[in-house]
Amino acid sequence: MRASDIVKRRWALVPLLLILAAFILSMLCIFAGSKRGYLEEANLFTVNTSMLGRTTLDASKSSSSILKSIKNTIQKDVNEVVSDVAKTLNIHDFYSAHILDYCEGYYTPTPVANLTSQPSKNITHCSNQTSFFHFDPGAVIQSELKPGVNLTDLSWPSAIEDGVHAVEGATDVMFVLYFIGAASTGAALTAALVGVRDVWRYSAITCLVLSSLAFGSLLLASSIATILIGKVVKAINEHGNDIGVYAYKGETFIGMTWAATLLVLVTGFMYSYEFLRERRGLGKSGGDFE
Repeated sequence: MRASDIVKRRWALVPLLLILAAFILSMLCIFAGSKRGYLEEANLFTVNTSMLGRTTLDASKSSSSILKSIKNTIQKDVNEVVSDVAKTLNIHDFYSAHILDYCEGYYTPTPVANLTSQPSKNITHCSNQTSFFHFDPGAVIQSELKPGVNLTDLSWPSAIEDGVHAVEGATDVMFVLYFIGAASTGAALTAALVGVRDVWRYSAITCLVLSSLAFGSLLLASSIATILIGKVVKAINEHGNDIGVYAYKGETFIGMTWAATLLVLVTGFMYSYEFLRERRGLGKSGGDFE
């Protein structure tokens, strides 16, 4: 094999590795949280309800006998109260939303940080994966509450539900775009593999078209996801903090989805350059990346 051929093959590995990384990241964004402990940190957002039970102890007007019993009998330090109330009510400390499902669990060793330890997530359950999944924290909590207690007893704001339902249409669009982006990225990866083997002269233009489609889809999906996450987290914090409900953005997910988008963009530029070289006759047939 000539030295020039060796150089071309090595250069061909660069966009191949980039598109491979983009494909892996896009798939991880979609399937994160598919089972207990699987990329839980790559969630869209997390709803922290570990303080929800504690705040209801001060709601003396509640008609729930369970809440009154808890208020009268639990006399422990703040951290223990939080844990006992949450388990008594059958609710979890946190609920994490993913594209296809949600996961729930408890903070260990306690929900509140102290001088000796920081809380970590202990996942106890993840829901079944569902296409066009919509995470509704209020509905999930209501389904887990013990008989005799409802969201009204917990002073759950209806504005949270309004905020969650308002983005359901955008969530559906995001779901479709992620799958289009992942599929086109996978197809571009296949074309790049063919190009490395130098068995098809049109691999560069094919990769350019596919990577352009992948970039457009992932760009829109990432933009929608970032806006959607911001809106939901803002709605929960604005209306839920007073009752002890907090929401956090999935920074890991946001980083992963934008990294995948950027990698596809760089790959597209590389194939654009190679395509222009071929069109202008500045290189031999096959080019650097074929």
